[in-house]
Amino acid sequence: MTAHVVGIGLDGAAGLAVPVLKLVESATLLVGSERHLGYFPDHPAQRQVLGDLTEAIAAIRNCLAAGGSTVVLVSGDPLFFGFGRLLLAALPPELLTFHPHLSSVQLAFNRLKVPWHDARTISAHGRSADELLDALRSGAEKLAVLTDGNHTPAAIARLVLSLDLPYSYDLWVCENLGGAEERVQSWPALEAGDLPKLEEQTFDPLNVVVLLRRLELYHKNIDLSRLPLLGLPDRTFISFSDRPGLMTKREIRTLVLGELGLAPGQIIWDVGAGTGSVSIEIARLCPSSRVYAIEKTAAGTMLIEQNCRRLQVTNVISIYGSAPEILYRLPAPDRIVIGGTGGQLRQILGVCGGLLTPGGTIVLALATVENLNDALIWAGERARREGGWSYRLLQVQLSRSVPVGSLTRFSPLNPVTLLTVTRESN
Repeated sequence: MTAHVVGIGLDGAAGLAVPVLKLVESATLLVGSERHLGYFPDHPAQRQVLGDLTEAIAAIRNCLAAGGSTVVLVSGDPLFFGFGRLLLAALPPELLTFHPHLSSVQLAFNRLKVPWHDARTISAHGRSADELLDALRSGAEKLAVLTDGNHTPAAIARLVLSLDLPYSYDLWVCENLGGAEERVQSWPALEAGDLPKLEEQTFDPLNVVVLLRRLELYHKNIDLSRLPLLGLPDRTFISFSDRPGLMTKREIRTLVLGELGLAPGQIIWDVGAGTGSVSIEIARLCPSSRVYAIEKTAAGTMLIEQNCRRLQVTNVISIYGSAPEILYRLPAPDRIVIGGTGGQLRQILGVCGGLLTPGGTIVLALATVENLNDALIWAGERARREGGWSYRLLQVQLSRSVPVGSLTRFSPLNPVTLLTVTRESN
């Protein structure tokens, strides 16, 4: 004998296939929540309300040992963030047979008429928000979030808005899917002004939140008069559609600018400029300087030019080419920022060191131990060979506050080491 684990929707017995319904009707033990058992008020079987898992497992074992027929009623698909995994941990697989129903996530995406084969599902039910944080920061295009009393739709919306993401999300709340009281609401291009309406609403506990990333908002006009002079929000910049999180974060940009020791009228190289966020910050602070933003990808070069137009910056020169070869064609720099290197760090540093003007500075933002080691070896060799060179290190380990339900916690950014190399004046 096996226990039959039956997925059931909000339409109750009417939504079960005939063979599955017959299994339920012939059961001698029904296990399920009060709601699920309530779909069969006249069933003659013994009932076991799901609460204490130990008691439920014991009842199932006893029924199977006595040769009885056991049916466990669960929501949707038992093996999709469901009770099925707990049963498999407690009982041998050969004692269980699963009969899935439609999951809430499947129903949600079909209501929205959005393909969901590439969606990421995250259960926040009784869990931390770490997985959701990682997915949002990496720019997941489609997210389905299973909520609970702490991670409510409003709490999820607050979390999304708190992250200063360089992209926006449409937020959908899908309640009572498949039931008579089904309701689907949307907040397109979620923004801070939507929070009051979300917070004042009461959502049914049976809800799933869907987040769909919007790329077209990158082209939305911004009010330049309201931007800070230093430390532009990450969402200010147009980013890569396939790598939206690939941008030097605002806090790191601010530290890089401080390490550079900028002055008016300088020539500045930004090697591996990416979206141009560092170049544009420099250009806005020093309008009399010329900033050369070097990027080896056509997509990156296009983004740099778009961001310059977006922020009305005219003293950034976008250079499409690979370092170090392209660097020989540029005027000698007073300051150099090195972000991306394409695996050519030592070669790039060799060229930069040879062309940097006396009194100049190179700042590297390094995320890996290997690149840091290579850069330190180069800096040490340069100082021993020529003299007049020095360096210092700044290890940056920052955390941002994020709302988690009704509370607040710190979420760390990836650690970065800033290596600042200076050349003495003659």
